[in-house]
Amino acid sequence: LEENALEGNIPSSLGHLSLLKTLSLSGNRLRGPIPPSFGNFKNLLSISLARNYLTGPIPPSFKTFLQLQSLDLSFNSLSGMIPDFLGQFHNLTYIDMSNNQLSGHIPISMLNLANVQDLSLNHNQLTGTIPEQIESLKSLTSLSLSANRFIGHIPVSISRLQNLCSIDLSDNFFMDGIASFFTNMTSLQKVKLSNNKLKFDLSEIKLPDGVSSVDLHSNQLIGSLSRILNNRTSNFLEVLDVSGNQISGGIPEFIEGLSLKELNIGGNKIAGHIPSSISNLIELESLDVSRNHITGTIPTSLGLLKNLQWLDLSINGLTGKIP
Repeated sequence: LEENALEGNIPSSLGHLSLLKTLSLSGNRLRGPIPPSFGNFKNLLSISLARNYLTGPIPPSFKTFLQLQSLDLSFNSLSGMIPDFLGQFHNLTYIDMSNNQLSGHIPISMLNLANVQDLSLNHNQLTGTIPEQIESLKSLTSLSLSANRFIGHIPVSISRLQNLCSIDLSDNFFMDGIASFFTNMTSLQKVKLSNNKLKFDLSEIKLPDGVSSVDLHSNQLIGSLSRILNNRTSNFLEVLDVSGNQISGGIPEFIEGLSLKELNIGGNKIAGHIPSSISNLIELESLDVSRNHITGTIPTSLGLLKNLQWLDLSINGLTGKIP
């Protein structure tokens, strides 16, 4: 029944369909709590109630979903804590409870779910720290915990999630360094840790081969750009955003063969000039070096970037003519 214009509460009588294996009511205008009668769905493999206006807690009646493989409750107004009984759903491969009003800690029981591949708890009101036992989620390929109220350190145990392709821990209150954090995460492609309180030297960061997108903006990073832009892993980078930090030094010379499409280094303490080798970034679509201490003239080689769609050189010390 997904993607209709169904309104009102979910009727309790739906629970009479006790042999259901798949239930999707997503993309409607349903309101109110999830009815307790859902506990009759003992054979359920997949449930999606996403993109409605549902309220109240995740009901205790869900504990009967022992065969469940996919759970999507995202984009509602569900509140309360994530129930411990979710840790009994050992067949789960997909969990999305993002964009709700869930609170409390991540229950330790959830870390028993060794088959979960995709875990999205972003945009809630979750607190506390990420449990060290998160390394037990051996099958995890995508982890999103952004826009919550997590604090403390990012546990080193995350680096032992060998299948992880995408991690988003942005918009929290994580602190301290992660310089060698991702070295052994050989499947990693996308990293987003922006808008935290991370403190480390960017020149010491070690990224594994294959990382295509790194977003570290709005932290407290120091150091220079040279290593992250000119080492053997840089050939895979398509997106780099380190804006809004305390990075210093100059903009390094750009070698040929880089795949960068978006480069944002705005709002730092970068000095010196824009190198003419910027023209080696032949795939570049967006360049932001604004709000730094860059001097000299605008290099004519910028005109060779045929794919460039966005250019921001504002609030620097550039002189001379517009080429």
